[in-house]
This record gives sequence, C-alpha cells and structure tokens, in this order.
Amino acid sequence: MAARNPYRSLPSVDRLLSDERVRALANGGESGIATVIVRQAIESARLAIAGGSETPTEDQLVESVLGLAAAVFEPSLRPVINATGVIIHTNLGRAPLSDEAIEAMAAVSRGYSNLEFDLEAGERGSRYGHLEPALTRLTGAEAAIAVNNNASALLLTLSTLARDHDVIISRGQAVEIGGGFRIPDVMAQSGARLVEVGTTNRTYLRDYEAAITEQTAAIMRVHASNFRIVGFTDSPSIHELGGLAHRRGVLLIDDIGSGCLVDTMQFGLAPEPTVGESLAAGADLVLFSGDKLLGGPQAGVIVGKAELIAQLRRHPLARAVRMDKASIAGLTATLHHYLRGEALSKVPVWRMIATPHAEIERRARRWARAIGHGARVVDGRSMIGGGSLPEESLPTKLLALDGEGGYVAEIARRLRTGDPPVVARIERDSLLLDPRTVRVEEDRALVAALKAALSA
Repeated sequence: MAARNPYRSLPSVDRLLSDERVRALANGGESGIATVIVRQAIESARLAIAGGSETPTEDQLVESVLGLAAAVFEPSLRPVINATGVIIHTNLGRAPLSDEAIEAMAAVSRGYSNLEFDLEAGERGSRYGHLEPALTRLTGAEAAIAVNNNASALLLTLSTLARDHDVIISRGQAVEIGGGFRIPDVMAQSGARLVEVGTTNRTYLRDYEAAITEQTAAIMRVHASNFRIVGFTDSPSIHELGGLAHRRGVLLIDDIGSGCLVDTMQFGLAPEPTVGESLAAGADLVLFSGDKLLGGPQAGVIVGKAELIAQLRRHPLARAVRMDKASIAGLTATLHHYLRGEALSKVPVWRMIATPHAEIERRARRWARAIGHGARVVDGRSMIGGGSLPEESLPTKLLALDGEGGYVAEIARRLRTGDPPVVARIERDSLLLDPRTVRVEEDRALVAALKAALSA
C-alpha cells in the first residue's frame, strides 16, 4: 500500500481562515493580511515536511499563524528604557519630551487645528507664525523659521542665500556628523561653493579676510558639537567674524548645532555657545537643532534678520522641509518652558543634567537592594551625548553587575529583547546601568526586567 501523502493532511487556507482565533485577526471582517499570513504558515509547514518534519496539526498551524501575526502587528519602533547614562542618545531618539509637549502634540493631532488658518481674520494663515513669537522672545532675533531638522535648515539657508556663490568656512569645521552627513556635501547640494581657509587646527581672521571676493555670499561658522580638537589650536571668535563680515558686506551664518538656551557652566560643564550670544556678536542667521540641548521634538531652527528669514520662507525648498503640526505644537510647548523659567524642572534633558548626585545614588542603591545577585553601586560618568558638549560628562552612580564577558553580554541581550527593552552599557566585564537617564516612574519596570534577565 502506498505511503500516505503528508501534504494532504495540511488544512486548506479557507479552513484555517474559518478558525475563530484566526478570524479575530480581522476583527470579524475581511482581511487580506490574514490570508497572506495563513498562506505563509502553510508554506512554512510544507518546507518543514520536505525537510523531514512531521505534518503539524491544525492547532499547531493556528498557533503558527498567530505567532506570525504577532510579529507583523508588533511595531518596530518601541519605547525603551535608556539606562546607558547618555542623556541625548541619538540612537535612542535623542531628547525625550516633557509631558506638556507630548500633550500639546496629542491635542492638535486628535482632530483639526488652525495650522494654516487665521481664526481672527477667518482666512488662510501661515504655519510659521506659531513658533516665531516664542523664538524671537527667547533669542532676541528679529524673526524665525523652523524646519524639520538642522540639516534641512542649513540646506535651505545656503540654497536661498548662497547658490552659485562662495561660502567661506574654516578647514577644521568642514566636518562630518552622524549618519555620514558632511558639511561639504550639503553645501554642494545647495549650489553654494565651499571655500576652505586655514588648517585643521589653526585658522586666523586674516585667512577669512584674504578669501573674500566679489563672489563671496557668506562666512559660515560650524560649531564643533560632536568632536574636539585640542593642543596647538587657534580660531577667531564669533565677535571677530561678525566684525569682518559686516565690514566687508557679506553675511555671517552661525550653525551652533545644539541650540543651547541655558548656561551650561552652572553644572560644571564646558561653555556651550548660546543663540543670544551669537546674535549679539553679529551673526545674521543662527541655526540650531530642536531635539538636542533645547530638549524638544526634531526640528531645525533658523533665527536672525527679518529680511533674510522672509527670503527663506519664500524659497520653494521651504515647503519640502517644513514642520508638521504635531512637531510645531511640541516645540512651542518646549519653548514655553524656557519663557516661564521652568526648563530645569520641566524639560527632561535639563532635569537629568540638573539631578543632584545624592538623588542618583539613592536610586542606584535601591536598585541594588531589590536585585541582589551581587549587584553593587560604583562611581561613573554620565555623558551629554547627541552631538552636544563633546567629551563633557557629569559624575554619577551606576548599578554594576559583574561577570565574564559572555555572561554580561548575554544579560545585556536579554534586557534589550525584553518587554520593555532596557539598554545598558558594558565596560570591563561589568554591566552598568545609570539612573540619571531612567525616569523615576520606570524604576519598577527596570528592576523587574533585570530580575527576569538574571533568572532566565
């Protein structure tokens, strides 16, 4: 008698789709994705049979369908607990937002908004008007515009004001930042011609002056926000560049990177250029990010002379790089924290920076007591990160778990793949977790995740 064909025992697509557990995937209606997943499960079963496996039961196939569906509908972008101690962590989404910023974003997203509608006049308005009042009050600038990130801000500025003209920049500032983004490349894309002056470590005012010609549109300074050159160095101040630019009738564009509005030296950190200082020194336009030290959603902000900002708004590229309604609402709420003088307590980036050392130590010791397993508290440093304040750090207390390299790496992997994912750091065969970048309300979930990873 011929052997029974194992493939004939597999249920049909329609039979699996009629199972109430599978039907629930479509909420009782038609679902193309459910059909696709069922066919995928059956095809996987066929391949397994061809490899020598037994024919799965119908229940096993349904479980396979449900597992595949869970993977399909599980969002790849998920919240994580950042225990690395890197405050502005580019790979983990940079600056976390304040509760007020999140609520403002949700409020304008639930329904309609006056994004481009003047409620008083009852006619079309401009999305640029929502952010400008707060930005000009905070910085003292004549006008402002915000776009979707600082790379866009630079591209829009150069495309509008320097196309087919020269822009002078120090050779030491023609840098590459995250993701392979290079200043010379974006300048070329804008149509501006890059003129490098000086050397990597030393550029003098006379180098800039000698390079100015009738074809020069601007002098540009790019703040070294993600690296530092030390030793035998020299560069003119923004005040000196401002004087030269205005004396020779060219623009001064200052890309300060992080958009700092707070004096960093009060926390023992190196001074970071502020927007107001740049404008006071003579910069015609100042460019900075919204999601670094400013602590808001992703944005690129340009503040400065009203006539220049007006040109940027009229450029066709402005529409391509404009901000959406939710980001405008979130950035506005973040700026209002500064206007109210509450940035240190409300903006998460600054709250983390300002957290007292004693409070961090109390939390680290509480974690250690709850976890056991040889957990100990050690001294460490929290990094600012995110292309802000290069090499600057703050003293902190860390929870440390020791072990051989493979063991520690496995615990770190279990934490990353848990629910919620927890991202820590490894140094010298120790797994380290920093309370500074973990929200207090996440403490219980972090301890539970660590216990689960250690007992798995």
